[in-house]
Amino acid sequence: MKQNVLFATLLAICFTANHAMAQIPPAVLPGFTAYADPTEENVEISSRSGVVNWTGNSNTVNFYFHAASTGPLKVTMQAKSDAASKISVTVNGAEKIVSIPNSTDYTNIPVLQTNIKKPGFYCVSLKGLEKTGHVYADVKSITLNGAAVKNIQFNAKPWRRAASVHLNYPVPEGKNVEWFYGEIKVPEGEDQLGTYFMSCGFHRGYFGMQVNSPTERRVIFSVWDAGGEPDERSNVKYEDQVVMLAKGDSVYASGFGGEGTGGHSHWVYNWKAGQTYRFLMHSVPRGTTTTYTAYFYVPEHQEWKLIASFRAPKDGKYMGHLYSFLENFSFENGHIGRKGYFGNHWIKTNTGEWIELTKAKFTNDATAKAKDRIDYGGGAENGWFYLWNSGFKPANAQYGDMFERPTTGKHPEIVLPPF
Repeated sequence: MKQNVLFATLLAICFTANHAMAQIPPAVLPGFTAYADPTEENVEISSRSGVVNWTGNSNTVNFYFHAASTGPLKVTMQAKSDAASKISVTVNGAEKIVSIPNSTDYTNIPVLQTNIKKPGFYCVSLKGLEKTGHVYADVKSITLNGAAVKNIQFNAKPWRRAASVHLNYPVPEGKNVEWFYGEIKVPEGEDQLGTYFMSCGFHRGYFGMQVNSPTERRVIFSVWDAGGEPDERSNVKYEDQVVMLAKGDSVYASGFGGEGTGGHSHWVYNWKAGQTYRFLMHSVPRGTTTTYTAYFYVPEHQEWKLIASFRAPKDGKYMGHLYSFLENFSFENGHIGRKGYFGNHWIKTNTGEWIELTKAKFTNDATAKAKDRIDYGGGAENGWFYLWNSGFKPANAQYGDMFERPTTGKHPEIVLPPF
């Protein structure tokens, strides 16, 4: 009798466990969210088709996710190939060599099962081993099943950039910001391609430095047009357009669109990681317009360089909503971590008073708010504020957190060249 009761109890436990697992829906990681390492070469991550044209085996194709729960994890792949091939699949230390059949339709291919023992970020990594045709595999998606899928987080959108993060600097009430000064230092190895380290942002524009390609870096300054601008600047009324008044030697200037519209300027300059760079903004309101002028200190010349000066319509006030940000603007390396230090920010009022900005409020963008990406953060250390994003490591800051750095008590000495 006791044996029957024990058997019935075990049967009930198994039934309950299987029923609970059945209630956890599978997680489908789309192919268009993958990243290729070390570079996206000999493989294409298509926003429509996923992993395609995978012809080389010098890189891996990786799918990232965050497991909030522990337990079994079953991995299945939806893939096809133009001829028989083999790839290896690795996750959580488990590896399996998988044969991809020759097919014109995606096939559901069982891969492996592993056991997630602790919450954290994980990666399903694919590597080409053998192929008899043109490609190793076209991969539509990776499907995850099991108890470890409960409350799983992953990016389900083709937007593969990291979350943008910001530092917002409170200004004492009643103070008019005529001048806005700030500094940036990017640690060596954190100057990844497709990154914008922005020092001096305000309600109409932004001023900082970018890594644009392996051979080009820029100092960039832009001011938005007035009103609710369309994406095409040609559709913006002339009276709403920002007007360029001046630009420095070798500075490129034009209008821009696609993300709002406005006036854009940049200077190609090979700034270096590990060095500190200085940025200075000036605002002059007049009637219903404000002229915004950006200066960059060139350490090799020990001189401030004019980047550009724009007149913004429908404004007529000094700078407000002061902030810095860190942005990843390339899709291909949205998985690689980057970090920047932002510090020694000061304002000078229209009455000549210098005020040091030692507090900053942490905010982030829609990608973070939607929890598409949860690897980002910021704080204060070694006398600087810092921001970081990507790298698939746990966030160390939340929206609205306040940071504070120590005061230096010494405002910058600014000597602009005569014009």
